[in-house]
Amino acid sequence: MTGAEYLIRPASQADLGAIAAFEVDIARVSFGDEAIADAEFHLRRVAGALAKPGEIMLVAVASTAPGAPVGWAWMSARTNSLTGERYGNFRSLAVAGGEARGTVGELLMAAILSAADEAGFARLSGKVNAANLGMRALYRAFGFTATHLTMEKRTLHPDKTTAGRTTGETSRS
Repeated sequence: MTGAEYLIRPASQADLGAIAAFEVDIARVSFGDEAIADAEFHLRRVAGALAKPGEIMLVAVASTAPGAPVGWAWMSARTNSLTGERYGNFRSLAVAGGEARGTVGELLMAAILSAADEAGFARLSGKVNAANLGMRALYRAFGFTATHLTMEKRTLHPDKTTAGRTTGETSRS
């Protein structure tokens, strides 16, 4: 399969159901048993961001089925509060399974990087679960380098957080 068989276009309201399903998949890959797997939660979160300025939200579709997303990418504009530097926060990239998975992922990454360049971001930042080797490889293939490492330790009280909320209620983006 070639890139010519796919189109990258801005996400729309009509895509929200498919995007919410991709977000559930991302949550499961990233958080395992602690994932927020409620599609309605992700639908509301993405719908709220769709019309906001500074949100770059793209879908990949087969050229023969432009209404059915086979992948999705999301980057948000951010400003460093100390330096005033504008940067892009890479929030999501997900692709449906199948033989063209790599091609679609690369097309989405190239398109979102082009949009970030047009937006004038000084740098781009993204997080990925350490076990997500495919996304880590895609980041590296497009010139990203690891700069931070998050360390976690489970406590004897997994049902408590310092904010007094249960683990399942914490916000994830």
